[in-house]
Amino acid sequence: MAKLLRMPEVAANAVDALLANWLVGEGAEYSAGDALAVVETEKAAVDMAAESDGLFVRALVGDGATVEVGAPIALVADRGESIADIEAELTRLGVGSEPETAQPAAASAPTATVSAPVAAVTPAAAAVDSPPPARGRIFASPLARRLARDSGVPLESIVGTGPGGRIVRRDVHAALAVGTPVPSAAPAQVVSPAIEGTSTDIPHTRMRRAIAGRLVESKQTAPHFYVSGSCRVDALLAMRATINENSDVKVSINDLVIKAVAKAHTLVPEMNAIWTTDATRRFSSVDISVAIATETGLLTPVLRGAQSRSITDVATTVQDFVARAKSGRIEPAELEGGSISVTNLGMFGVEEFSAILNPPQSAILAVGAVKREAVVEGDDIVIGSIMRVVLSVDHRPVDGATAARWMQKFTAVMENPVLILA
Repeated sequence: MAKLLRMPEVAANAVDALLANWLVGEGAEYSAGDALAVVETEKAAVDMAAESDGLFVRALVGDGATVEVGAPIALVADRGESIADIEAELTRLGVGSEPETAQPAAASAPTATVSAPVAAVTPAAAAVDSPPPARGRIFASPLARRLARDSGVPLESIVGTGPGGRIVRRDVHAALAVGTPVPSAAPAQVVSPAIEGTSTDIPHTRMRRAIAGRLVESKQTAPHFYVSGSCRVDALLAMRATINENSDVKVSINDLVIKAVAKAHTLVPEMNAIWTTDATRRFSSVDISVAIATETGLLTPVLRGAQSRSITDVATTVQDFVARAKSGRIEPAELEGGSISVTNLGMFGVEEFSAILNPPQSAILAVGAVKREAVVEGDDIVIGSIMRVVLSVDHRPVDGATAARWMQKFTAVMENPVLILA
């Protein structure tokens, strides 16, 4: 029997998602577990897998459509079944043959939700070039209202893309990313017109807009401060060489850094915390985000329970993260949580840099390249391997002295790497 395939909730609390492209054609049969489409959220592009065997009858939305969670996206049937009258089946299931356009909710219906049979295509974000016309009551989620208030963005200037035209978090991020005018004494940015043939505009992807919005939110709402340190890592490099000589799993310097971060968090548990509206939340497990660069943007999957993992387990998990991030197979749930991120540009020869916090995390460690330098050893000058790191910290849950103690412990662990394995 024919039935509707609906947009899944691929990310927690998501109200919609972008159907990037279909992976099956009309009339094709598929098996349970086969990828039917690529669905893109604000954080990642993931494959939507079939729950059972079936026949793909007709796509109800096209590639690039932004669809409300739960809205029908395709007509499917049992494997081997023949659907003689597709239009009749769609009518029976309450779905029109043509997509319907969602209409904004009326001012008198604050909880109205559009339930069009087929979700309309909406822009990933709407740029506001001029003040919008006056409108009645503005509907927005509590989180969107808070973000708009903290960022100084008038709700009146934001176009809502949630159910019934409701303003949701991504709309505030999009408004910040495209430069929605905010009350400020600073002059507005003026973009000079491009001379023909001298530039190319690359349209923002949903993920690029989300990254931009989150970074602006981070810098505007989290008071950053920075603590830098230098580690002599000769012993660390020697230990890594020994491990790799005796293990089938190859361990990178970054894997050892992650374990050192986990150890420092156990030694200074006050760092393993984030800021929430009502309290500072501390964690018992050390969950660390690992920054991975992809063609579509930066992903930060979370390595959970890093304090209790072996170094080879860390290496194996990170290698899996990298492979799946580059092929678009990171699950949205893997991007949630953690109190600290590790980002490493050492492979590019960068010696030192400062990173922007990944909200709601309270810290991010920026790791530079290992360089051979002259160092003082007693009364002698010798050549040593030096790595420089910079810790960016949210001052709301973490004090400067706490971050300084953490850096002291981290440096000690890096210079005495046997502590990583303890």
